[in-house]
Amino acid sequence: MKTKTIFLRHLLNSGGVLLALMLLSGCAASPPTNPDNLCSIFEENRDWYEAAIDSRDKWGAPVHVPMAIMYQESSFKYDAAPPMQYVLWIIPIGRASDAYGYAQAKEMTWDEYIDETGNWFADRGDFHDAIDFMGWYIHKTNRVNKVSKWDAYHQYLNYHEGHGGYRRKTYNKKPWLKKVARKVDARAKRYSQQYWGCKDELSRNWFMRTFF
Repeated sequence: MKTKTIFLRHLLNSGGVLLALMLLSGCAASPPTNPDNLCSIFEENRDWYEAAIDSRDKWGAPVHVPMAIMYQESSFKYDAAPPMQYVLWIIPIGRASDAYGYAQAKEMTWDEYIDETGNWFADRGDFHDAIDFMGWYIHKTNRVNKVSKWDAYHQYLNYHEGHGGYRRKTYNKKPWLKKVARKVDARAKRYSQQYWGCKDELSRNWFMRTFF
């Protein structure tokens, strides 16, 4: 189902055990201990900070917006998925959708991302790939629906409803979704304020770790 999983299986079968294990270790990480503070998240997961900066530089989406959306979608769990549905409360019949991973990306949208970016080994359970995907989606929302990359409220409505759904204003029939979008917007604003208070220190630490 996931390209990177197939690639890793091929590596294992061909004897590339060490490389495969290294890649696997990079895919999975525990959720941050303090998800309400962006500085704490990046201090705990230094590679996440680097990935978020790479995504920002590539797609122009400010760091706090995709991170706020990611928190709402998965609580930073690499294997997050919609809850299982049951018949008569006991017989499992599958999940509500095939959304998966940090970004809760659906397979069809993920495939579109891969086709447009050429990121063939991207994995929804890898933070680096997920934050790049979110930057790509935010950039596309800006291009297709003219929503500012800094507008977390309307970016989230696009993310949840899709670009076509947003244009049809399907969210107007979902007051609960508007409430969630307001929560995302509020979190993005907090994350932004926190980030501006620690970004110099994060950048300085990143430079020192990279070159010394």
